[in-house]
Amino acid sequence: MEKSIPQKAKKVSPSQRGLTFIEVLVWISVFLSAMWAIVGSILGFYRANTYTLEQAQAVSSARRSVEGVVAVIREANYSSEGAYPVISMSTSSISFYADIDDDLLLEKVRYFVEGTNLKRGVVDPTGDPPAYTGAEVVTVVADYIRNIEQNKNAFTFYDVAGAQITNLSQVTALRFVRTDMVVNVSPEKLPNELTLRTSATLRNLR
Repeated sequence: MEKSIPQKAKKVSPSQRGLTFIEVLVWISVFLSAMWAIVGSILGFYRANTYTLEQAQAVSSARRSVEGVVAVIREANYSSEGAYPVISMSTSSISFYADIDDDLLLEKVRYFVEGTNLKRGVVDPTGDPPAYTGAEVVTVVADYIRNIEQNKNAFTFYDVAGAQITNLSQVTALRFVRTDMVVNVSPEKLPNELTLRTSATLRNLR
């Protein structure tokens, strides 16, 4: 009988060897980590981009609103019953008379910051002689106003010499108003808030 010659075992190269269970787990974990990093980067980009767009829209809207506010303040005048143009002023509000609807009668107007909104309150004159006894109609002028939480004045007042009025009961001294509106959609996020500063000279005071 012929003797069988034992064959030598073939060596298996690493490239031919299958992956072990541990190697599979390691590969999966590396793959998932890379995917999470990519997804996180994409989500972060979209969040930042969304916030930037929201902030830009809020600032643009607030800028238009503030420009409208100072335009009305500029036209403050004696009321339809002859009262002095400026009623009251504080660091967060100003109240005065002005014709805001071109009807030849002057409305009682109040701009004020409440919460995170800049608001306008209007009382129309009624009766003959005209009187301001009706209910005040309040509307929101601008959103995302952060003056109160940032402890910053919304309104600053100056006299005819350009000196700041510190006694805010001296309404007859007022000639010039500066507004500073702090705008930020999300204070906890960057970029930081933007302050819109504008001013108005009261043309009709004497």
